[in-house]
Amino acid sequence: MQQLSPLFMSIAIFVIFYFLLIRPQQKRNKKIQEMRKNLKNGDHIITIGGIHGKIIKIKDDVLTIEVGADKVRLQIERWAVGSVKEQKESL
Repeated sequence: MQQLSPLFMSIAIFVIFYFLLIRPQQKRNKKIQEMRKNLKNGDHIITIGGIHGKIIKIKDDVLTIEVGADKVRLQIERWAVGSVKEQKESL
């Protein structure tokens, strides 16, 4: 039994790391991939660089967004989208 103690300890540490670090990160990555997959025209987004814009065109993995009051158009990759802003309904 003395010889198996380090083995059990190693397994226990791996299980703890899995449930505290690895699994939550995998869930976050899956949620981000799903969000990026479901992007559509008209969505207001924030890029990972902090640029706020509205999607006006999607072609494969390239998005064209309008930025600012001058409606400057930028092309970005789909992976560069950090989040989608919630649109509040106006009454």
